[in-house]
Amino acid sequence: MSRQAWRDLDLGLELDFQFAGVDDTGAASALAPVFQEMAALESGAMANRDEGRQVGHYWLRAPALAPGEFGDQIVGVRELCRTLAAAIHAERRFETALVLGVGGSALGPQLVADALAEPDDRLAVRFLDNTDPDGMARVLGRLDLDTTLVVCISKSGGTPETRNALVETQAAFDRAGVAFAPQAIAVTGEGSRLWTEAETWRARVPMWDWIGGRTSVTSAVGLLPAFLQGIDVDGLLEGAARMDVLTRGHDYATNPAARMAWAWHQLSGAGKNRRALVMLPYRDRLVLLSRYLQQLVMESVGKRYDRDGNEVRAGLTVYGNKGSTDQHAYVQQLRDGPDDHVVTFVHVLDDGWYGAEDVEPGVDSGDYLQGLFLGTRRALHESGHPSITLSLRQLDAVRLGAVIALYERAVGLFAALINVNAYDQPGVEAGKRAAGEVLALKPVLLAALAEGPATAAELLSRAGREADAHELAAAQALLWRLAVNERGVFVEPGESAAHDRFGAP
Repeated sequence: MSRQAWRDLDLGLELDFQFAGVDDTGAASALAPVFQEMAALESGAMANRDEGRQVGHYWLRAPALAPGEFGDQIVGVRELCRTLAAAIHAERRFETALVLGVGGSALGPQLVADALAEPDDRLAVRFLDNTDPDGMARVLGRLDLDTTLVVCISKSGGTPETRNALVETQAAFDRAGVAFAPQAIAVTGEGSRLWTEAETWRARVPMWDWIGGRTSVTSAVGLLPAFLQGIDVDGLLEGAARMDVLTRGHDYATNPAARMAWAWHQLSGAGKNRRALVMLPYRDRLVLLSRYLQQLVMESVGKRYDRDGNEVRAGLTVYGNKGSTDQHAYVQQLRDGPDDHVVTFVHVLDDGWYGAEDVEPGVDSGDYLQGLFLGTRRALHESGHPSITLSLRQLDAVRLGAVIALYERAVGLFAALINVNAYDQPGVEAGKRAAGEVLALKPVLLAALAEGPATAAELLSRAGREADAHELAAAQALLWRLAVNERGVFVEPGESAAHDRFGAP
């Protein structure tokens, strides 16, 4: 039967598996080659063979273990971020750091910024993490650009969503009459398009191709915004480094990431997504944990093919909100619905701010929160649903760093157990290519409109395209958006979408 729990009293973390129903039989032997693989990865092996890259996020917390000159580079960039932030704080001019990024260039920094935010932060941190015009306008419209520092993050230097946010932000600065370059910092690969463009900006901070976006939060991607905000960055790195030591060991019984990876393996049907991973943190500061883990887990293990080329359709779905919000939302289905999930409760013992008044005689808000967590866990267990509990003595930079490192290692071990590459993302790249093909439709359709009004199908035919259902639907959607926004197209709705006629004013 399963060992009941793992804990480290010095670090102040505990993993409780007593309600998970996991059988440890075979775990040690199954993980033995996985541990060897992880050791080779940390030694500099080519872990992402599809892209010809090493994987070095563990070196970020232990530069001495990094091969070649990487260790000196890691320390140098960390100190560059520290120095930049100190100089900006000393100016006493800036009130906000606006971070432009998407995916791993936003999700990790957002988690850290929200989880560790305090009323007296040195700078408020805001994000543009989508190419939604309305979303960008909402954020930019609330900022005093004269007191806003911009941090643009893109490893490739050409990520479309981030590029769009940069263009919109520069335009907003121009409209406000504020010089952009002296207030902008780029975090990107040396020699990238963004690196070249940012030559006249306040600063450029280099990234390396051996850092994947979803594991970049302890690189400059996460550290620079955290330094600017005034977060205890050294504590964050310390916690991650301490967890790395604990999860580097080859003893299944004492390795918390191995214990978690094996639980996922058993409960998901060896990566067949039999059960989703539902995150329920009972602390408002951790509401973004599920969003962060969605990318870390699902982009890492959601793969069509294993490393031997076999079609496996592997995956582990992640979703979640926060307790006790979920007492009034989807816990009803978690308890009484299908057996398609394993809940991870995240429990923080230190109440943080402590209310002075009891909400009932002898009962305070923290008592209620803990009662709801323990009651929900019991209700799920009684209904036959498994759960894991992650307990933190307190939520601070050290503990958050440890949690991030715990899940990074667990994902790597789990992916190796199910024989998929945790460090590539072919599905993401396919989506980017498809988006590019859709964008190329716009000039084709506008050119065809010059010949007079027509349906979407007729316009595609004029352009000599034998459109499939996807291209026809894309053309219809594109033309309607242009018409609604009065961008050189009008529409005469027909009796059905197929009969809508589009023309140029």
